[in-house]
Amino acid sequence: MQATTQLIHSIPVDPLTGAISVPIYQTSTFVQDAPGVNKGYDYARTGNPTRAALESVVAQLEGGSTGAAFASGLAAIDAIVKLLETGDEIVAMDDIYGGAFRLFEQVYKKFGITVRYVDTSDASNVFDALTPKTKLIWIETPTNPTLKISDIRAIAGIAKAHGCLFCVDNTFASPALQKPLALGADLVIHSGTKYLGGHSDLIAGLVVTASPELGQRVKFLQNASGAILGPFDSWLLIRGIETLHLRIRQHCASAGAIAAFLEQHPAVDTVYYPGLATHPGHAVAAAQSKGFGGIVSFSLKEDTQEAATAFVTSTELFKLAESLGGIKSLVSHPAQMTHKTIPVERRKAAGVSDSLIRLSAGLEDTEDLIADLRQALDKLKINNKSWKHISSLPSGSLASA
Repeated sequence: MQATTQLIHSIPVDPLTGAISVPIYQTSTFVQDAPGVNKGYDYARTGNPTRAALESVVAQLEGGSTGAAFASGLAAIDAIVKLLETGDEIVAMDDIYGGAFRLFEQVYKKFGITVRYVDTSDASNVFDALTPKTKLIWIETPTNPTLKISDIRAIAGIAKAHGCLFCVDNTFASPALQKPLALGADLVIHSGTKYLGGHSDLIAGLVVTASPELGQRVKFLQNASGAILGPFDSWLLIRGIETLHLRIRQHCASAGAIAAFLEQHPAVDTVYYPGLATHPGHAVAAAQSKGFGGIVSFSLKEDTQEAATAFVTSTELFKLAESLGGIKSLVSHPAQMTHKTIPVERRKAAGVSDSLIRLSAGLEDTEDLIADLRQALDKLKINNKSWKHISSLPSGSLASA
């Protein structure tokens, strides 16, 4: 059975009514027959039938044993870090999502959990960074926003040999393209806000574990800390997942065409897209993924924040906003938005230059998207002095998501 068919029919029909859409159990508590005797649920923080249906679907999507749904992607990351103890170390990729960096450095560092950041696109860097204190290896592949590719299978082997947990943030690829657990990862994490939800109408985080034992540890933390996903957002996420495979096909098709266009434009310096043969991680991405995703990043030849600001405020179809993976195309400037909390030196060392721009290709017609990018780039090229008066984006648009 093909993945799309299997996904659609893994979403259960309601056994009580025959409803083909999963019911929304909008309740805080459940009546018990006797103390401790119930129909499988007692309190909605601990478990809710709508959330349980979502968690089961996501676990099946990733080929894992246990799924856990959280109120946000960062809440999901937080749960995984709570598997560690004071004195433990994490080895993480250098091109890391700004929210994860903030959590690691400004929250958990003071509790004695430290992080070593390396370029995980070379697995030997991971090996070299390990110490006896390393308990978790953390990667995104592709990374946000420079789309570096890490060899999941190779790093999984390193983690196993050294007794470390290995977590892959699979948000950018989605399980429609990439299955990290099948390649040896212990945990997969998602910002469900992005491709799984797909409609820019919810905030959610998901964890899937390879083993039931690790799954029970995550579920304990989900209940103990309480950052659970509510029933309505769980239903929305199920609704989004139903069309994941169809949406991903169009996202990938448009992103590939956009990357090819950008490579040829004289105002563009470097294009970051693993589907391009020129991308250093192209071969690895082709081997471990079914496609190259819907995100394209690029830098301008005029490597300044002012030039980037001029571009991101000139697009029409690409809306300037945080996030990605929705049906409408989005554009962002990581240096002033998602990665603003990362120190400038560290940000630039990881490849996030002042002019780096991230695009999320939506479901609009590909030709229209390319035309929008062309007019914004041509305007920048022709009026290369016009952005000098713009010092920054409006302050309200700069919050790090």
